[in-house]
Amino acid sequence: MPKTDARFRCSECGWQAAKWVGRCGECQQWGTVEEVGAQAAERVKAASIPASRIARPITEIDVSDAPRWATGIGEFDRVLGGGIVPGAAVLCSGEPGVGKSTLLLEVASRAAQSGRKVLYASAEESVAQVRLRAERTGALQDRLFLIAETDLAQIMGQVAAVEPDLLIVDSVQTVSNADNDAIAGGPSQVRDVANALTRLAKTTGIPVLLVGHVTKDGTIAGPRVLEHLVDVVTHFDGDRQTALRFVRATKNRFGPTDEIGCFEMTGEGIAEVPDPSGLFLSRQTAPDSGSCVTVALEGRRAIPVEIQALTVTSTAPNPRRVVNGVDSSRVAMLLAVLEKRVGLKLGERDVYVSTVGGMRLREPGVDLAIALAIVSSVRDVPLPARLVAVGELSLAGEIRPASASSKRVAEARRLGYEHVLDDSAVHLRGAVETITLLSDALREPVGVREF
Repeated sequence: MPKTDARFRCSECGWQAAKWVGRCGECQQWGTVEEVGAQAAERVKAASIPASRIARPITEIDVSDAPRWATGIGEFDRVLGGGIVPGAAVLCSGEPGVGKSTLLLEVASRAAQSGRKVLYASAEESVAQVRLRAERTGALQDRLFLIAETDLAQIMGQVAAVEPDLLIVDSVQTVSNADNDAIAGGPSQVRDVANALTRLAKTTGIPVLLVGHVTKDGTIAGPRVLEHLVDVVTHFDGDRQTALRFVRATKNRFGPTDEIGCFEMTGEGIAEVPDPSGLFLSRQTAPDSGSCVTVALEGRRAIPVEIQALTVTSTAPNPRRVVNGVDSSRVAMLLAVLEKRVGLKLGERDVYVSTVGGMRLREPGVDLAIALAIVSSVRDVPLPARLVAVGELSLAGEIRPASASSKRVAEARRLGYEHVLDDSAVHLRGAVETITLLSDALREPVGVREF
């Protein structure tokens, strides 16, 4: 076979170069260009297939060979699509300190309590540190086995010795393959480790849960191939100033990706919140100006959220625009719509917009509630206590229907709200004129629809 010149290839995207460079010219990643030997492709000979492995029609495949088993944590099972599938590789990512290890330790404890054997491989903490956290959260179980190991071969050997029903590796970026000379956490190391653990899950049927680090911009650290290799990718996020945590699935080969799990961090660990409807509403009994309730969609779950606005006269040449929990650019657009289409003079006012409970809203279906909260604050007219506003605003001031409006209305009705202000008001100007006439009695105004 003739020998060809060595080339350099990016382990992230496959880009090739004639000489080594520190940064990939395609994906712009640093340290991913590696030297490879470019050899002529050999002809692949067809292998003999035994009769037991010949391809069968998809209608003859028996799915009972891979039944799901519940983790015992309902919110986590919701995100996974009903439970863990045997042989599945699940990647759980999130910012440092958000609670990834605490959640997976609770999953390991519930699985061990149900009679399954669990192997927890910690590559970041010692076994004593994991034991201390397990004591604090009440996760001590006889069938939960702990190792502190960073070498991939040692973890594979422990799997062969313990023969667990569930393997948890914390984390995939800190485990390394001794046959690879790259540093731990590098793209090639992460790829090798993830590939080996995923292949282990497929060949043995042992579910593997991997903890993944994220970069400063929130993406999963390491090569993109890591997300392609695993079956399920979940993201654990939440505001550090609050105890609330959300788990979302961004990829799921065995279930939907629009589900969300809600948890609360406590002194005893992490607790699931099956009904978070009352967490994002204020406790004031009497309505106050600058406050409006909307129903936001988080995955398939409709959650009522109270949006509060405060406007004050400013003496500064550039009034302040401070937001918390909502998109700042979206609020700036809504302020322009209010000033142009409604005639509100906001150029000399500081505007503060925030959500109750630290909820983060990014969908356009909450535009109307933000706008009405601002109008209520400017005119000092409180909205009725049993009113919700749902709708998207266009630049022309038109109120457009929000997605899954029937689900939002049903959730509002379940919580006792009596009236909804939505796209039936057609235009923002009509909605603003409506709320100026509203009182606690709510005299049948135009554009407010009763349930």
